[in-house]
Amino acid sequence: AALVKAAATAMRTGVLPPPEVPEVPHRPLRFVGRPVPRPDAVEKVTGRALYADDLQFPDMLYGATLRSPYPYARIKRIDTSKAKALPGVHAVLTHEDVPGRKVHGVIYKDWPVLCWDVVRYVGDAVAIVAAETPELAQQALDLIEVEYEPLEPITTPLQGLQPDAPVLHPEHPTGNLLKHIHVERGDVEQGLAEADVIVERVYHTPRTEHAFLEPECTVAVPAGYDADHPKLTVYVGSQIPYADREQIAAALGLPEDAVRVRATAIGGGFGGKEDIAGQIHAALLAQATGRPVKILYSRQESLRFHPKRHPTQIRIKIGAKRDGTLTAVQATLYGDTGAYASLGDKVMTRATTHATGPYIVPHARIDCYAVYTNNPPAGAFRGFGVTQSAFAVESTMDILAEALGMDPVALRRKNALRVGATTATGQVLRESVGLLACLDAVERRVWDLYREDMKAGWQHPDDREGPWAPRVHPDRPHKVRAWGVAAAFKNTGLGGGAPDKATAAVAAFPDGTVEVRIASAEIGQGLVGVLAQIAAEELGLPLHRVRVYLSDTDVTPDGGPTTASRQTFVSGNACRYAARQLREVLTLVAAERLDVAPAEVRFEEGTVWANGHRVDFAQVVRWAQEEGRETELAYEYWAPETRPLGQGGDMHVAFSFGVQAAEVEVDTETGEVRVLRVVSAHDVGRAINPLMLLGQIEGGIVMGLGNALTEHFIVEEGQPWVRRLGQYRMPNIEHMPEMISVIVEDEVQAGPYGAKGVGELPSIPTSPAITNAIYNAVGVRILTLPVDQDALLRAMKAGCREITEGWGWSGWNET
Repeated sequence: AALVKAAATAMRTGVLPPPEVPEVPHRPLRFVGRPVPRPDAVEKVTGRALYADDLQFPDMLYGATLRSPYPYARIKRIDTSKAKALPGVHAVLTHEDVPGRKVHGVIYKDWPVLCWDVVRYVGDAVAIVAAETPELAQQALDLIEVEYEPLEPITTPLQGLQPDAPVLHPEHPTGNLLKHIHVERGDVEQGLAEADVIVERVYHTPRTEHAFLEPECTVAVPAGYDADHPKLTVYVGSQIPYADREQIAAALGLPEDAVRVRATAIGGGFGGKEDIAGQIHAALLAQATGRPVKILYSRQESLRFHPKRHPTQIRIKIGAKRDGTLTAVQATLYGDTGAYASLGDKVMTRATTHATGPYIVPHARIDCYAVYTNNPPAGAFRGFGVTQSAFAVESTMDILAEALGMDPVALRRKNALRVGATTATGQVLRESVGLLACLDAVERRVWDLYREDMKAGWQHPDDREGPWAPRVHPDRPHKVRAWGVAAAFKNTGLGGGAPDKATAAVAAFPDGTVEVRIASAEIGQGLVGVLAQIAAEELGLPLHRVRVYLSDTDVTPDGGPTTASRQTFVSGNACRYAARQLREVLTLVAAERLDVAPAEVRFEEGTVWANGHRVDFAQVVRWAQEEGRETELAYEYWAPETRPLGQGGDMHVAFSFGVQAAEVEVDTETGEVRVLRVVSAHDVGRAINPLMLLGQIEGGIVMGLGNALTEHFIVEEGQPWVRRLGQYRMPNIEHMPEMISVIVEDEVQAGPYGAKGVGELPSIPTSPAITNAIYNAVGVRILTLPVDQDALLRAMKAGCREITEGWGWSGWNET
C-alpha cells in the first residue's frame, strides 16, 4: 500500500517521498541505512516492468507439455503421429529428441527432461509440442497417445524406507534414501541423564505451495533468429541464471557459451524458481522449429508440477535442569523430498543443523532422513528447512517452560546463543549474536501492550497473569486472547564448505552515471536498491546516477544463486569492492590532473573535491578514459571459508537472529483463530535499507501466518488434491495482523557495512509463536500444522490438550 501511494505521488510530482519506517540508529554513512524507495517500484506498480509473458517476437510459437496423470507408472508406448499431423503444429518432441544430457537438477542430476521409462509423480513431463497458438498446442497434447502401466506408489518417507519398497532411482547409491544427515555433539545419553525434566513430542509440518504471483514462463529464441540473437537465448525469471544456462546447454548438447540466459522481471520466487521449469523445453522447441517459442504455465499446471516445501515428521526430546539450563536435545526428522532430489539434500541439512534452536546445548544428536517418494518434488522454500525444525523446537521449549514453571522468555534468555557460545555443529560464535537484544526488545514491547489492554478492561479468567496467560473482555467472554513467543536463527550464505562467491562489475560513463552489473536475481527482495545504495556510497554519487543491470549471462558476471539469504552479503560485497576499485582508479586520475596527493581527493554528491578544487564526477571519468584507463572494473568476492558438516569449525559465515511474539484471539464457540498483532525483532547485522527490510519482515510474517493457520498442499496417495489456487487457502488482507517491527543491528565484520542476511529469517518463528499463543489462550497444544479449526473446536470441547494429527498425515508415524 505504501508503494502504491508513493508511486501515485511520484506520477504527480516526479519525486518519491520516503515512507515511514522503524527508527534505526544514526550512522555516519550517507546512503547505507537510508529508507530509500525501491528503484523498480514505479515500473512495477504502473505495469511498465517486463515479465517473460510480456515478450513477443514475430513468428513466435507456443509450447505445451504433456504430463503424467499417474504418481508412478511404467511407460510402455508413446505415439505422437496424430499430434504431428495436426495443422499448425510445428514440433512434437519426446525423450528421443533430447540430443544431450537427458536429466537435469541443481545438485543431483536425477530429473528427466522428458521421461522415457517411468513417470515418478503426477506432473512428470512426457512430451512437448510447439504450435501456432496456445489452443492448438493443447489440442496436440490431447492427440498424443501414451500407454502406461500403473505401479503402486510410495506416498510417505516411512514407506519408502521399508525393505520391500520399490526403488525409485536405482542409480542412487542409497536407494530411496536421498540423504541421511547426522549432527552430534557431546554425549546425548549423558545429557538426558543429567536432566531433571525431559519433554518429548512428535510434530508434523505440511507440504506448502510457493504461490508466487507470476506462474512460470519462458521464451526461447533460436540462434541466428535475428541480429540480436546470434546464439540461443532464453528469457526467463530465474533465481539461478548461470545454473539454468549449464542445464540448458547440457540438455541440448551445446557448449555453455552457445546459450544466453536473460532475466525478465520476476513475479516472486521464495525458492520456487530455482529448479528448471520450462527453460529446457522451450529451448528444445526453438532449436527444433527455428522459431521463438513461449511456454507459459497456467496456474493449474504450475501447482501440479513444481516443487513444494518439504513436509516433515519431527520427533524431538529436550532435557533441562530445574533452573532451566538445557542439557540435551535428541531429534529424528523425516523429510518427504518427493520424486526428485531438487534441493532436498541441502534443505533437510539446514533443518537438521538448526534443530537445537538458537540455544546453547552441550549434548545433541540429530538424525534426518530425506526420502524419495512418488509425491511432488520438494525443494527450496523460504526458510529452507529451518521453518520446519523451528516449529518443533519452539513448541517444545514452551512445553518445557511450563513443566519447569518458568516464563517462556526467561527460559529462552537463559539458554540463548551469545558471543563465545558453540552451536550444535561445533561453530564458535565470535561476533554478531543479537538474540538477547531481540528477546529484550520483544518482551518489553509485549508487556507494554499487555498493560495497555489491562487498563482497557481485559481480565484474566483464572489466577494466571501476564501476556502469556489467557484474558477475556466482559463484553465477549467466548473470545480468548493470549500472546505466544518464539525465537529463531538462520544462516547467511551457502555454508557447509560450498564455494560461495559472487562477481560484480561496476562501470562509469562519461555522462557521470554508473552501472552495476551482476547476474543475481531480483525476486522482490530489493536487491536492485541495495546494490545501488552500496555503489552510491562507495563512489559518492546521488542515487539517481546509479543503475543496476541484472542476470544476463552474456553481460553480467555470475552472482550465484538467490538463495540462503546470501545476496546482500555476497553480491553486496562484490559490488562494494568493485566500486571501491573504480574509485581508486578515479582517485589517481583526479590527483594527477589536480596535482594533489590521492589522500586529499574526496567523492561527494557527484563531485570530486581536492584541496579546494571542485570537479564533476563525469569529468574525472572522461579524464580516465582519455588516458586509456579502464572505467569498468569487476571484483570476484569469496565469502569466508566454511567447513562441511561433521568437520567442526565454521559451518556458516554468519547467523541472523529473530524473536517474534504473536497475539491471537480464539473463538471458543467456533474454533476460529485470529492473529491480532505480531511484535518482532530481527538482528540483521546492518540494515542497508530499512524500508525494504521492513517489507521483508512483514512479508515473512504473513507467509508464516499462512503456514501456521491455513496452507496445506494436500496430496493423497500421490494425487494432488489441490488443483486450483482457490482450493489453497492463503491469508488475505482480512487476516493481516498489526505488525510492530524492531531492527536490531549487531554487525558482522565480513558483511558489507556489517550486514548479514534477512530474506528467510522473518518467516521462521511466526508459526510456533502463533501455536504457542493458541495454547496459552485455550490450553490446546498444536503438534500438526496447519491448525485445523474444527479439530481445535473438538479438542476444546473434549478437554483434549494436544492435537497430534491432521488431514494427509496417515502412514507417517514411526512404527
